[in-house]
Amino acid sequence: QVQLVESGGGSVQAGGSLRLSCAASGRTFILAAMGWFRQAPGKEREFVGHITWSGGMTSYGDSVKGRFTISRDNAKNTVYLQMSSLKPEDTAVYYCYANEAITGRSWGQGTQVTVSS
Repeated sequence: QVQLVESGGGSVQAGGSLRLSCAASGRTFILAAMGWFRQAPGKEREFVGHITWSGGMTSYGDSVKGRFTISRDNAKNTVYLQMSSLKPEDTAVYYCYANEAITGRSWGQGTQVTVSS
């Protein structure tokens, strides 16, 4: 299974920016895609963004379109989430996931993002 380590969370004021990173590691793996979900207290997990590993095709949740950008570094097996124009409602724990060709989906431990008004 793929191991995922997230970094880059923290606190920021509304209108600010943060960049999250998620690095995948393991014995042998073939990444098909990586992405992010988030979960705020008392709310269901929400899709944030997704990127395919070979073609780099991206998709985003409606609430973050135009503000967040997902990208990848194939050589480093790392996905990034650049978050701009942050709003208090973006406050959540952000979870990275990886879709591996054989073992399926793995999840990171989550990283807290807090946006203050």
